[in-house]
Formats: sequence, C-alpha cells, structure tokens
Amino acid sequence: MKPLPPKHTDTGSSSVTPFAGYGELLGEIKSRIRTAQVRAALASNAGMLQLYWEIGSVLAERQKKAGWGAAFLPKLAKDLHNDLPEVHGFSERNMRRMIQFHHEYPQLFSIWPPPVAKSGLPPEAAAIWPLPVAQLPAKSGDAQIWQRAVAQLPWAHNVILIQKVKDLPTRLWYARQALEHGWSRDVLSFMIGSRAHERQGKAITNFTQTLPPPQSDLATQLLKDPYLFDFLTLEKPFHERELGTGLLLHLQDFLVELGAGFAFVGRQVHMEVGDDDFYIDLLFYHLKLRCFVVIDLKVGPFKAEYAGKMNFYLNAVDDRLRHADDQPGIGLILCQDKNRVVAEYALRGIKKAIGVSEYQLTRALPKKLQSALPSIAQIEAELSTPAATKPAKAGWTSERQRDETQSVVSARTVHRRATVDCGGD
Repeated sequence: MKPLPPKHTDTGSSSVTPFAGYGELLGEIKSRIRTAQVRAALASNAGMLQLYWEIGSVLAERQKKAGWGAAFLPKLAKDLHNDLPEVHGFSERNMRRMIQFHHEYPQLFSIWPPPVAKSGLPPEAAAIWPLPVAQLPAKSGDAQIWQRAVAQLPWAHNVILIQKVKDLPTRLWYARQALEHGWSRDVLSFMIGSRAHERQGKAITNFTQTLPPPQSDLATQLLKDPYLFDFLTLEKPFHERELGTGLLLHLQDFLVELGAGFAFVGRQVHMEVGDDDFYIDLLFYHLKLRCFVVIDLKVGPFKAEYAGKMNFYLNAVDDRLRHADDQPGIGLILCQDKNRVVAEYALRGIKKAIGVSEYQLTRALPKKLQSALPSIAQIEAELSTPAATKPAKAGWTSERQRDETQSVVSARTVHRRATVDCGGD
C-alpha cells in the first residue's frame, strides 16, 4: 500500500499569484492585525481606527507603486479569513473603505498618537466647537484642528460621513454633533439626510440682546429653521391642537428633531394668572442650558401679537416654575411662515429670549427629481380611473396595468416623504 501524499492546506498565501511581493504584503498585514489586538485592549475604538488607517495606507501605497489596482483585494480578503478566522472586519468592501479612509485623512495617525477612548478634545479642537459650518476649517491642511475629532468616532460613523458628506467643514460639523450628542448611526444618517447643518442656528431670535454671550451663543445654535415634521400625517387644513397632538404621538421623532438636551415637561400646561386660565402648548426643560423652553405652535404665518403672548408665557413660567438655580426661560414660536421682517420688529425691545422658526410637514424634492415625478394632480387622476377603462397599451396585460398603478402609488409616497439626499453624494 502506497503511503498517502502529505495533505496540503492552501490558504492562498503561497499559491502562484500575478502580484509580485504579495506574500510579503499578506505577512505585513497579519502582523499589524496581531499587534493591534494588543493595542486595542487599551483603547478599542482608537486602536481599531489606527489599524484600519495603517492598512489603508499600506494598500494604497502598494496600489500606487506596484500598479495592482484593486484586483488583489478579493484574494487578500480570502487569505486573511483563512489565516485569521477569528478576526473580522477585513472583507473586500471594508478594505476598500480603509483605503478611502486613508485617502480622506492622509495625516490622521502620522502626526498624533491614537486618541484615548472617551477623552476630551484638544484645546485647539475644542476652541472651534461652537462655530457654524461656514467658519470651520475648510482645507485638509488644517488637519491638526479637525481630524482629531474624526478619530474619536466609531468606524461605522466615519464610513457614513465619508460616503455621505464630501465637503470637509460640513463633515466636521456632523462629526462634532455626533460626538457631543452621542448620535447613533441611524440618527447621524437622518441628520445628514435632513441637511441639519443648513438649519442649525438659523432661527430669528433676540438672544444677543436678552442673554449673556455664553448663553446666547449656545441658545442660538440650539434652534433650527426650518423644523422638519415629515413624520406627521396631517391633512390640510389642520388646527394647532391637532399639530400638538401629532407631535406628542411621535414624541421620539419630535425630540430627535429638536436636538439633544430637551426633556419633555408637559402639553397644554395650565397657568392661572389673575383668575384667568392660560395653556402653554408644549413645555420642555433644556438640560444643558438649565432653563425652561416654551414652544407655541401656530398654523399659518407669524403675527406680531405672537411675540407679546410668548413674552407673557415666559414671565409666568419664570415666576411660577423657575428654580433659583435655573436660567431664564426661552421661547420658541413655530409657524408655517416666519415672516422675517415682521418677526424682527416684533422681537425688538422685548426683554425675554424668544426665537421664531418655521416648520415643514414635508421636505422639498431635489430639483433634478421634480420634473421626473408625476404631480399630485396626475397621481389623483390616475388613481381615480378604473383599471378596466384604461386603454390597453401595446403588449400590456391587465397585470401589467396593475403594476403601473402600484408604481403610481409608490411615486405618491416619494412625493410625500422624499429626502434631500435622494440624488446621492
């Protein structure tokens, strides 16, 4: 009986490959992974990000010098899986992301050591935290200011930011917000899709005249314009009470849109003043500003008398509810049209801090999609026509006509809940 030939286990790393020096590359990456496993025990997120950045750097350099392109990535992913089955995160797709990560932040870990998990921001980065997008660093040369913030985010958040936000100052703004408010991946994606950076701090206010500088800056950045309530299903015409009820039925969505720090106190909060009864639409407490926030809901455009009514509510809240350690309350008037000139005149001279913002029940479609979708009138006409009476199109069956009707219904849904990032990035 002839002896059996020795069993050969092919991990792919020793097989013939057209990529010269591939075995050396595979060994280097495996060594880096094993080293990072020790480093990750000290700072798991920072260690993983540094490892991914280093591997992205190695792969990008090999692509550039050896001219491999991306053809070797599937083989590399397979060999890493075979040789290190207990290690995850090195699929072909994720390694492409590592290369992109290095390209986006070429000096990320070449200047600084990896940041310790949950550490505070460096002074130079903390100094820019309150700034709006327009005043944030715009060039990659300002890496020492903004790249450290990116390095403190989880990998999945970085992937979302790189894929969905191409403008660097805007990306930094979302990175800052995600760090400060602890946004999940879903919330980060939602905020990017709703273009929160364009709405933050845009409300009409009198904060600079009524609040001290630190408080006024924070309060200004707290408010948005417009607020997007596309999670509501209100049919026009609707009343303020219906709007308030809808917001409370979707309280979690409402709180996400308001932003971090808002704690719900009550709806239709009763205030008795001079034997008369008054009811505040929505009352919140902001944990960071340490003050009550009164929200007055209005259907239609802003009117000058709304400012006087809000001033009255804030006086009552500060007198009846405010604790000795609390800051003076802030008012927010939400209407469908803020009527800027009227609002600015109405707020002038009022001593209480008040902001005026619009709210929208649907988001605007991107311009390039507006002409591609049928109008609401066309959709209604299509839906009102019985399928049996529709003229048959050449080669179409009744089943095909039903599919067409379903497509129209889908188009109506797109009209109502379109997001601003439909066109990609």
